[in-house]
Amino acid sequence: MRFKKKLIGLLFLSILAIPLSSKALEFDGVIEPRRIINLGGAGVPGIIEKVFVDRGDFVRQGQVIATLQAGVEKAAMEMARYRAEMEAGIKAKEANLEFYTRKKLMNEELYKKQVLPFSQMDEIETNKIIAEWQLKDAIENKKLAELEYKRALEAYNRMIIKSPINGVVVERFLSPGEYIENQSIVKLAQIDPLNVEVVLPVSYFLQIKLGMKAKIIPEAPIGGQYIAEVKVIDRVIDAASGTFGVRLELSNPGYKLPAGLKCKVIFPFK
Repeated sequence: MRFKKKLIGLLFLSILAIPLSSKALEFDGVIEPRRIINLGGAGVPGIIEKVFVDRGDFVRQGQVIATLQAGVEKAAMEMARYRAEMEAGIKAKEANLEFYTRKKLMNEELYKKQVLPFSQMDEIETNKIIAEWQLKDAIENKKLAELEYKRALEAYNRMIIKSPINGVVVERFLSPGEYIENQSIVKLAQIDPLNVEVVLPVSYFLQIKLGMKAKIIPEAPIGGQYIAEVKVIDRVIDAASGTFGVRLELSNPGYKLPAGLKCKVIFPFK
């Protein structure tokens, strides 16, 4: 009897020594693209010349998606570039200023010795001042031409539509030859990383923390297990349902996971 009590006591102590395991709770979630972008022509009206991608194509940031007809804009850009690169006007004004600078130096001694009359010396100094202003005017005109070139280049570049993200083409709306003004040419989705959206009961609000990790199990036939990190916790509770939203970030290198899947989100609550 004494041995039995001792055994029960040892068993009780051993149970107390076992650490409590975390209680993992499972919720339904949805895997969504990080961003959806309807890419158009930045409000520039024109005729689509080429579209280089189609639905399902992967695109890189900065990749050309489409171009608009831009013959006039290209010609204006080339003309502005040529003007911005012109150096002849400045070189001529520099040579003219150097000439009057030398002439003034050569005649200053004659003027001091009263060999050269004041009227001629005054004319030389005035010509030098005029030459300085002419050079300044030529430099300012060149800067203005450079700014005109930048403006023309921006106008031309607006006819070239590039992808702002790494992602995939979800849909193509327009084709070459169609007129565009405010429409979208393609819809792009950024799917690395992915967002995982989940709605939780308000009773778990204080337990969810930014940076917290959760296990993601996509629905069949994709399956598998992945780790996501809490990035957004809604600070407004839905009073009607007593729930709040949480967004997790799920890395998706190589675009192995498609967006639009239902999933299970497992939080390791204690």
